[in-house]
Formats: sequence, C-alpha cells, structure tokens
Amino acid sequence: MSTATATTPQSAPARAERPAYKVTAARVLRSEWAKFWSLRSSWITLTLALVFVLFFGLIRAWRYKVNITGGHPMHGPEMMSANAVSLSLFGLNFGQLAVGVLGVLVAAGEYSTGMIRSTLAAVPRRLPVLWSKAVVFGAVALGVGVVGAFVAFGFGSHIVSGTRAAVTFSGAGVLRSLVMAGVYLALIGVCGVALGALLRSVAGGIAVLFGTLLLVPGLTELLPTSWQNNVSQYLPSHAGDSMYALHQDAHTLSPGMGLLVLALWTALALAGAAYRLKRADA
Repeated sequence: MSTATATTPQSAPARAERPAYKVTAARVLRSEWAKFWSLRSSWITLTLALVFVLFFGLIRAWRYKVNITGGHPMHGPEMMSANAVSLSLFGLNFGQLAVGVLGVLVAAGEYSTGMIRSTLAAVPRRLPVLWSKAVVFGAVALGVGVVGAFVAFGFGSHIVSGTRAAVTFSGAGVLRSLVMAGVYLALIGVCGVALGALLRSVAGGIAVLFGTLLLVPGLTELLPTSWQNNVSQYLPSHAGDSMYALHQDAHTLSPGMGLLVLALWTALALAGAAYRLKRADA
C-alpha cells in the first residue's frame, strides 16, 4: 500500500524591491551637468571664448603701448580715455558671442537631435529642465568669464604699466569690473539658453542673439542724438558694458543699474522660454 506524501508548496523568494527614484532638482542638475560636459562642442566653444577674451584684450593693450611709446596720435575718444581695464577686457566683445552661441546649442541642440523627448519623459514637469540648463551653463560661463577677465587684466596691466592707462588690482573699482565681466558673460550665456529653448532652432537662436548684440546697437545710431542717449543705454550689450566699465560716461548706466537691466532682459527671455516649454509639445 502506497501512501501519498503531502507536499507544501514553498513560497517564492520575495523579490528585492527596487528603490524608488524621485525626480528632484538636485538630480536634474546633475544630469544636465553630465550632459553638458559630455559634448565636445562644450569644451571647444568654452576654449574659444577664453582665447577670445585673452587674445584680443592683449592685442588691444599691446597696440596702445606701441602707440604711446612710438609717439603716434591716439584716435577716438575710447583710446584717449582708455585704461588697463577697458583695454584688457576688449576681448569680452568677442567672447560673449562664443558663450551666447554655446548657450543656444545647450538648449536648441536637444531639439535638433530629438533627445529632448527623452529628457522631458524623464522630467515630466518640464520647467526644472530649463532652470537646470540655465543654472549649469550660467555657472560655467561665470567661471570662464571671471578667470578670463582676471588673467587678461593681469597681463594687460603689465603691458601698459608706465603709461597713463596703468591701473593695478588695488585700484578703485578694478575688482568690481573684473567680477562684473564674468557676471556679464554668465547672463549672456543664460540668454542664449533661453533663446534656444524659446525658438527651438540653433540657427534661429544664433541669428536673434547676434542681431540683439550686434545689429540693434548699430541701428540705434540712425536715431536722433537725444533718442540714442535715452534708448541705447538700455540695450543688453550697452547695459553689459556699463556693468564692467571702470568709469562711467555721461550717458551710460551705473554698474548696478546695468546689472539690473541685463538681468531683466534675461528674465524676460527665460519667461518666454518657460511659457513655450509648458504650452507646446516637444
């Protein structure tokens, strides 16, 4: 006689629960930081921006020294009132273009490759992506701008030493000008990010950026003189110039007011980008 043996089914081993990852501001920042430095264009363009700031500033200072020591006449009011700060930071006019273009690429580049869909799928609320891109690139541009300004001034002030343009680091307003130069590049970079996110086109963002920084200031020269003085000082590029200028002219803003005006332009561009990001599909 056979006996049936009762078997008790063994319970399956409990599955190890996977940790639940939440989308937080810190994690979005880290992801944007990693994406930024993984692109070759970031390294190349930042290097170009730094080279522009140093190279053109040192050339300007060297030409000034050659003209002074050679007894050549100085042309233009800018050269007559030049100082080591204005000469050394002359390259900032070219560096801002490289930083602005990279800002556009940071935002609009994801739309051209289609990677933005994966990004927004991971961060459904969308706006943290824009804020993180602006914070990451703004911080990077600030660092590049401050380093470039201090290095350019260090060499430039040595070149023009012994002339009437000579100024040292301990001079009144010098440190403020150098730090503000970095802040200016940071705000221009954030404007580029905002334009890239708003227009979602690399070509369109760069065109608007160049038009705002180069074309519009030139068009104001066609206005009557009284209008020029009242309008041009509130343009982004002219407001930025007043931020890091060592001495203010009669029809320019104070450094603090220039910072406020440029910050308002930047906030306006970011607001437009945030509105479209929230309302339009990727």
